[in-house]
Amino acid sequence: MRRGCIISLPVLVVFSAICYIYYTTVFIFIDDWLGLTTSSGLLNAFILTTTAFMCIFNYSTAILRDPGAVPPSYMPDVEDADMPIHEIKRKGGDLRYCQKCSLFKPPRAHHCRVCRRCVLRMDHHCIWINNCVGHANYKVFFVFVTYAVISCIHSLVLLVGSVTRDAQKDELQREGSIKTYIISGVMLVPLTVALSILLGWHIYLILHNKTTIEYHEGVRAMSLAEKIGNVYTHPYDLGPYKNLTSVLGPSIFIWMCPTSRHMGSGLRFRTAYDQTNFISTSR
Repeated sequence: MRRGCIISLPVLVVFSAICYIYYTTVFIFIDDWLGLTTSSGLLNAFILTTTAFMCIFNYSTAILRDPGAVPPSYMPDVEDADMPIHEIKRKGGDLRYCQKCSLFKPPRAHHCRVCRRCVLRMDHHCIWINNCVGHANYKVFFVFVTYAVISCIHSLVLLVGSVTRDAQKDELQREGSIKTYIISGVMLVPLTVALSILLGWHIYLILHNKTTIEYHEGVRAMSLAEKIGNVYTHPYDLGPYKNLTSVLGPSIFIWMCPTSRHMGSGLRFRTAYDQTNFISTSR
C-alpha cells in the first residue's frame, strides 16, 4: 500500500529541533566557550556535526524506509519442519489471519490501524517519524535514537560550559545570550531525559529479542502461565549476544550503521526451539 504524505507536524518539529540545537551549540556555545578557531573548538564542532548528520540521515531513513509489508502470496506451511512456531489466535487456535488485509499474518506481524496494513515484526507506530517501526526500519530507528542521545548529552555539556564561561562576563555582555541559554536548556534537559529512557527501553527489548507489542503480550502470557503453574519463556529469546547481533548485525563495526541486510525477509525468525533441536540432533 502506498503511503500518504510523509511530512507531518511532528516530523517538522523534530527537524526544526535538530537544526536549532545544532546551530546554537556550534555557533553560540562552542564559539563562546572554546572558540571555533581553536583545536578543541574545531574538534567539538566536528564531532557534533558528525553526530547531527547521522541523526538527520537515520531519521530520514526511518521515515522513508518501508517497515516491511506482508507479501500477498504469503501462506504459512504448517507441515514445514523448519518452522517450529506457527503463531495462532488467542481464541479458537486458528492461524492468525487479518480480516482487514485478507492475508495470513507471519510470526511477529501485526496490523497497524494508522497505516491500515499488516507490518512485519511490528514494534509500534511512531508519530515522530509518521511511520511504523517494524522489521525493515527498526535498526535504523534504534541507531537514530542512539545518535540523538549522544548529540543531546554533548550539547548539554557544551551548554553548561558556555553558561559557566558566560557568568564571568559583565551584565551587558550576558543579556543577549540569556534567552538562548534558557530556550536551549528547556529543550535539551527534558529531551535528553526522554530520549535516554527510550534508548534504555529499546536496549532492554533488543537484549531480550522482543518488540514493544511482544513485551506487553508477554506480561499477559506470564500472568496466565503462573495461574496454571507453568513458566512462560519468550520463544525468540536466543540469549543476549545473539539477540543483539540479530538486530544490529554480526559485526560490531556495522552496529552504528543503517544497514539491515542481515535481518532477512521478516517472514521467519530463529527461535529458542531451533537451538534446542540443533543441540538434540548433534547429540
